[in-house]
Amino acid sequence: MRDANVFAFRKAMPRMSWSPRNLYNLWRRSCAAEAEAIDFTRSPKTLFQQRWISKALVRAYHGDFINEKIFKRWYLPDTLPDVRPRQHALSSSGDLDAFAGRTEQLQRAKKKAYDEQKKGLAPVGSLMLAEVERRIDVFMFRCCFAHSVYEARRLVIHGSVLLNGKKHTNANTRLAPGDMISVDPAAIRFLQEPGSSKTESEDEQPSDSESKSEPSDPSQLSPSAKTTKSSLTPFHLPPYASPFVFIPAYAEVSFPTCSAIYVRHPTARPGYSEIPTPYDADGEVIRLAWEWYSKMRPRTRSKSQMAREPENRRVGGQ
Repeated sequence: MRDANVFAFRKAMPRMSWSPRNLYNLWRRSCAAEAEAIDFTRSPKTLFQQRWISKALVRAYHGDFINEKIFKRWYLPDTLPDVRPRQHALSSSGDLDAFAGRTEQLQRAKKKAYDEQKKGLAPVGSLMLAEVERRIDVFMFRCCFAHSVYEARRLVIHGSVLLNGKKHTNANTRLAPGDMISVDPAAIRFLQEPGSSKTESEDEQPSDSESKSEPSDPSQLSPSAKTTKSSLTPFHLPPYASPFVFIPAYAEVSFPTCSAIYVRHPTARPGYSEIPTPYDADGEVIRLAWEWYSKMRPRTRSKSQMAREPENRRVGGQ
């Protein structure tokens, strides 16, 4: 099976998963000896080897289920945004600026220049993976509807996901801003009672002590107990899942309705990137991976290749 050994300790490559084995591999790549292997400051490896290792690590987490040729042709941007600071000549005459009504404008310009100098440039290297984050299966994993991106793909293919109210079974679809996905609550594992099934509930009968302690009439329950049971969404997270449970800024999630809206495309600003990644958003691994793909990616797309493009939804279109 293709995904049988994705959490192998020998390679220690982080994946999009809540698995405890994946958390251990993530720790090894962050703090253990494997973290020193990707510190290329004083490395005997050649530049080609550094780029190859970085590319393999980035692809292992961001879309390892995507074919390499398809990834290079359809999921890589042509260029990255230019975030080099532009030097503006700020006036030193306060009276003249006040007369011209430019006081607030100059204050904003000075504050922006101070923030850029303090926080540094925006980590645009991570934006090379923005198209991968648009995929419906990756977006489901980011919204915490699935334990792994592999499970999210399975839910989409098996028809447990609605896109804008219609059943959608293409896991390669890239969402457009404003698209809403809805997931069948019965397919979300952490919303189900752990170890419970219909057969167990039918076979098991409460004992006399339990039947006496629990009132059979729901009207005998206190109002606070009724409100607590009815208003709270049940969460039964698996062990060691807390480091992965977060919602990115470009997603609006509603767990009571098991739906989420893709608000906008992910972006980056000084000192912060909205694309979750186990590596530094502007570190050596991401930069070297971009250097690899900027030289190895295909430059042209024929008409036959354009016909095989994965579904790419646009704003206001299908």
